[in-house]
Amino acid sequence: MKLLRYGPVGLEKAGALGSDGKVRDLSMLFPDLDAAHLSPRALAALQALNIDALPAVDGVVRLGCPVSNIGKIVCVGLNYADHARESGMEPPKEPILFLKATSSITGPNDPVIIPRGSVKTDWEVELGVVIGSKASYVSECDAMACVAGYVLINDVSERAFQLERGGQWDKGKSSDSFSPIGPWLVTPDEIADPHSLSLWLEVNGKRVQNGTTANLIFGIPKLISYISEFMTLHPGDVISTGTPAGVGMGQKPTPWYLKAGDQLRLSVQGLGEQTQTCVDSRP
Repeated sequence: MKLLRYGPVGLEKAGALGSDGKVRDLSMLFPDLDAAHLSPRALAALQALNIDALPAVDGVVRLGCPVSNIGKIVCVGLNYADHARESGMEPPKEPILFLKATSSITGPNDPVIIPRGSVKTDWEVELGVVIGSKASYVSECDAMACVAGYVLINDVSERAFQLERGGQWDKGKSSDSFSPIGPWLVTPDEIADPHSLSLWLEVNGKRVQNGTTANLIFGIPKLISYISEFMTLHPGDVISTGTPAGVGMGQKPTPWYLKAGDQLRLSVQGLGEQTQTCVDSRP
């Protein structure tokens, strides 16, 4: 099942993707897709529906982030060995965690805003894990039962803010529009193995990232269990699991970064695609 939210910014409604590729309206059942509809019981009820019998939404519609009111985005740094190497860092012995502000969340095809003073805005295609059940000190054996589904994320980053301005990474990760999520929340029954998914990203038609989640240093059960030692994960929280090599910071022989007018296209296998145009921030 592919769940989504559609409509203008701030006025999104709950929907699902039909087998014919059309957006189907769920808003007559509940107005929005939030944490209350991500529990195993709620998802089972949704899966019992005949999605194709729901009203189709006519025309081209904007897709928003597929989950509303996300509580927190927990990101995992350097979780692919090839990305760690291109960053000039050793692969971590424990997961590196940081948070992204939820104010950075946008729809999958909304513009990426280059922040004021940016000289190193970068891209990162990532597999996102959406939590459906509360997880606190959960074991690795039980961790996957806490997953409501998977999403595609572009972990947009400003490297100068992140690495050259002191303090934690969050300041380079949380600008407005730096977390495009979607187009859909794909439930686990549609993803046979989240640890064998291809993922890629293109800038202006040039493929710069081309990886697989088989190369994650720390897999999803480990990440959920580990994170839940330090903070409780609640339904609707999102874990962004890391990016493979090929980011702007790692381009050889000279790093290069995003500018206004650049076009991004990215995908994780089974989770759809995103397309974004980069724009300058308003003065």
